[in-house]
Amino acid sequence: MAQSRAKKKRMHIKRTVGKDVEKNRQSNSFSTHERTTKTKTEKLKHDFTKHKKQYTDH
Repeated sequence: MAQSRAKKKRMHIKRTVGKDVEKNRQSNSFSTHERTTKTKTEKLKHDFTKHKKQYTDH
């Protein structure tokens, strides 16, 4: 697979100067997205209205 022009530049800088530009990135090693499960009523409502729109025209 071909490498992008930006990655080639980063690799060249790392080779010649010895500076790793990728370390400067602000990245989290954990997910900042909070996942919540549906409540019982939300599950029931979802199951009740899941396929309802398909059969309303008939």
